[in-house]
Amino acid sequence: MLETSARLLKLLSLLQTRPSWTGAELAARLQVSPRTIRYDIDKLRGLGYPVHALPGVAGGYRLGAGAKLPPLLLDDEEAVSVAVALRTAGGGGVEGIRESALRALAKLEQVLPSRLRHRVNAVHDHTVSLAREGPTVAADTLATVAAACRDRHRLRFGYRTHDGSEQVRDVEPYRLVHTGRRWYLIAWDVARRDWRTFRVDRLTPRTPHGPRFVPRAEPPPEVVPRGVDTALSRYRARVTVSAPASAVLAMVPDSVLVESVDERTCVVHAGGDTPLRLALHILMLDADFSVDGPPELLEVLAVLASRCAVPSGAISKTGQSGTT
Repeated sequence: MLETSARLLKLLSLLQTRPSWTGAELAARLQVSPRTIRYDIDKLRGLGYPVHALPGVAGGYRLGAGAKLPPLLLDDEEAVSVAVALRTAGGGGVEGIRESALRALAKLEQVLPSRLRHRVNAVHDHTVSLAREGPTVAADTLATVAAACRDRHRLRFGYRTHDGSEQVRDVEPYRLVHTGRRWYLIAWDVARRDWRTFRVDRLTPRTPHGPRFVPRAEPPPEVVPRGVDTALSRYRARVTVSAPASAVLAMVPDSVLVESVDERTCVVHAGGDTPLRLALHILMLDADFSVDGPPELLEVLAVLASRCAVPSGAISKTGQSGTT
C-alpha cells in the first residue's frame, strides 16, 4: 500500500485525467477501501482542491474549479511543455506577460528534476527568436474581450481607426485571432450589420456590457483571414496577375484573398502598411501583373521601375555595375 502522501498525489493525478470517477473505481486503482478514499478526498479538500461529490446510486467524485489556485500536478511531458511555453511567452503582444512568465518559470525550474531541466535548457539554448516589434494589448482588455466572446455578451468599446479618429462601436464578439504580432477581434457590428475585424490594441472596452445575444451562424471561413489581412493593411489594391491561382496561393499567406479568373490568370487582393510595402508584396509574386491604383501605389511602382531601368551593358558578369 502507498504511503498517505504518495497516495494523495496518485489520487489527485487520477482525478485530473477524467471528468469523474466512482468511489469504487478509485478504491480499486489505489488498492484501498472506499472508506480510505473518502478520507483522502477530505484531505485534498483541506489542501484547497475542490473535489465535488456526485449524486447517484454509485456516487462519485469530480475535480472542479475553486476560489483559489491549488498546487498543480504535472507529468514529465506536461512540465517540459509548460516550461518551454513560459520561456517563449514574451512575444505574445500582451503587456506584462513577460515578467509574469519569468516568475512562473523560475518557480517551475526550481522543482524540475535535473533530467527535465536539461531538456528545457536544450530547447532554449538552441533556439533563436526573431524579435517582432509591435503594439501590445493590456491583459485586462484581452481578458474582457475573451470573456464577452465566451459569455455571448454584446461589447461596447471606443475604437481608434487608422486615421486616428475615435469611434464607439457596439458588436457581438465572435472570436479573438492572434497573428503572432497583433491581436484581433472578429465580431458582428450591430450598426453596420456585417462582420468586422478590430485591432484589440486600438479598442477600449466600456462598461457595463450590453445584453446577451443569440449566436449567429459562423462567418464564412474566409472572413477571419480576410478581415485580419484588411486590418493589417492601410493601403490595398486589386491586382490582376498572369499566373494560375494555385501557384499564387502557394506564395502568399492564408490571409490574402486570391480569386481565380481562368487557368492562367487570377486576382490578388493585396495590402500593405505603406505604398512601398504594398508594391514589394506585389513584385514578390514573380509574375506579370496589372493594377489600376491606388495613386500612391502607382507612384511607387513608377519610381521602382525607373530605378530598375539599368542599361544591360552597365551590369558586369560579376553582378556589379560598371566595367570589368
